[in-house]
Amino acid sequence: MSLLEFLKPEAVMPVLKSTSKKQALADISAHAAKLIGRDSSEIYEVLLQRERLGSTGIGEGIAIPHGKLPHLDKLFGLVARLEKPVDFEAMDGMPVDIVFLLLAPEGAGADHLKALSQVARLLRDQEILEQIRSARDGAEIYAVMTALPLA
Repeated sequence: MSLLEFLKPEAVMPVLKSTSKKQALADISAHAAKLIGRDSSEIYEVLLQRERLGSTGIGEGIAIPHGKLPHLDKLFGLVARLEKPVDFEAMDGMPVDIVFLLLAPEGAGADHLKALSQVARLLRDQEILEQIRSARDGAEIYAVMTALPLA
């Protein structure tokens, strides 16, 4: 499985102007909703429920909000670069400037966990992070995110 399977060019938000964690979650939910034909409040609520279990801010300025949606037919990814980092209650206390949303079908099981692991591994690569942070536009971010095959 590669990011090409669940991250499409239109699911890249190169300039997210959110000023808080909740606003960032609402904004990415709205964009995702348009792309998958779902209600944004449904996606937002799934993400909020997951955040209540503990922050999806994994450190180094990265958050990977995720959840399962009923009647979703395949994995869906969306990446956003925040214009200004926001507090995401991350493990390391650093504000977040890169958010990767991962939505999975309810019965995804291992595929959801595998995809989550791949995204986390990719975003822990300092060279890739630097390229995402310095990318000029969404096309460049997409190219960075999908250039490497993931095992």
